[in-house]
Amino acid sequence: MNRKRYVTFILMLMLLLLAAACSDQKNENEKVEADEPTTSEASADDGEGDGNSADEEAKENTVEEVAADPLPQSLAELEELPAGYTGFISILDENGQKKIDELTAHLPDISGERSGNELDHYYNGLLAVFQQDFKGPDELIAKLKFQSIGSPDIDNPRMQFKENMNVLVILDGSGSMGKKIGGQTQMEAAKKAIVKFVGNLPKEANVGLRVYGHKGTGSSADKAMSCASSDLLYPLQPYEKDAFKQSLDQVKPAGWTPTELAITEAQKDLANFNGEKNTNIVYLVSDGISTCDDDPVAAAKALYDSDITPIINVIGFNVDNDGQRQLKEVAKAVEGTYQDVQDAASLQKELDQANEVAKQWAEWKKRESQSLSHERLKKDLDIFVFDSQQFTKIVDERQQVGFTLQYLYQTKKIMSSESYDYLVEKNTEYHRWVQTQYDELKADLENMNEMQYSEAIQALEEKYLQNTPD
Repeated sequence: MNRKRYVTFILMLMLLLLAAACSDQKNENEKVEADEPTTSEASADDGEGDGNSADEEAKENTVEEVAADPLPQSLAELEELPAGYTGFISILDENGQKKIDELTAHLPDISGERSGNELDHYYNGLLAVFQQDFKGPDELIAKLKFQSIGSPDIDNPRMQFKENMNVLVILDGSGSMGKKIGGQTQMEAAKKAIVKFVGNLPKEANVGLRVYGHKGTGSSADKAMSCASSDLLYPLQPYEKDAFKQSLDQVKPAGWTPTELAITEAQKDLANFNGEKNTNIVYLVSDGISTCDDDPVAAAKALYDSDITPIINVIGFNVDNDGQRQLKEVAKAVEGTYQDVQDAASLQKELDQANEVAKQWAEWKKRESQSLSHERLKKDLDIFVFDSQQFTKIVDERQQVGFTLQYLYQTKKIMSSESYDYLVEKNTEYHRWVQTQYDELKADLENMNEMQYSEAIQALEEKYLQNTPD
């Protein structure tokens, strides 16, 4: 091969290799482009990705709205609500405004537009702040039963007068009874009321005094000792003023609150007074919940179910919501009365109810079991006093909630006039319903005035307690 042909051959070979390389590169580029999305496809993909992220973020930030709890549907439910702040607050007074700010600080923000459900939640919270301690049919019927003791038309042997009457007072001597109330301690107020109470009992009745929680201190180191303290300071016997007072003077508010122990020991105090021949009445006076990890409700039920067949009533003296709840459970378990009293005068008034029953027993004893006239529903139950007390609470609660709404609207904590109008109308309608319920109860009580006690009690229980859970 000559030199010219050789050069030509080399040049042609190089051109063929170069063409092949370009062809491979083109195919590779086409493959890469085929694998990658187009600009529009990429944009669509990017948009879809952002959309999913936004949806997920929105989903995470969306809180499922829970339906507001319903307001009470009956007087029994109304009675169960714990009391809130029941003092009067003026929205025109700077201190009153500060108090409202303090009491409503925990409520949710409704400065913007809100749904009806959110406003219902808000109203429930505001109502709880100013909730009054309404009395319902449970306590009323229990009081009516107590007042019916000795009535000839009552078949229950527990509620009939017997040859003897024994009244045992169980007094809380725990440290909290040292709190001041009306210029004196709760213990001092309780002592005065009890002395007057037992002093007014018929001389034929026996009286006893048991105290509990009066030893040690409120410290953890003294808990065991304090929770084991309960003494019968005045055994059941006729009242002797000096001896009784001397026994009561020993009591100083001290330690923890062993309520179960006191009730269990009270059963021993009454062991020799069988219910067949004795009308036994027990008054538990306490200012709070039992603090000794015990079960006073079970102890009270055991005493109630014993052959002592006592009538057990409970008085809560300036008690908080937890204490009220437990003491009410004690009273309910033994079908007794529960009364919450805030001062010495109201404590005395409650104990006077037992004095009235004791006087009826003394009359019965004098008449040697002759029938007594027990048309006392109007006099003893005092329908109009009860009704006026509940009416005052309705007015106070409605006005305090209404005034607070007005203040919150004026200070821009409620911005929307629609929200404000909704809450005001809800407040009006709710308290109109409460008033209707009490009007109906009052009418029922008035209609039962001419009934015998057993008929009246049965009618009230059938109407107001048949749907009440145990």
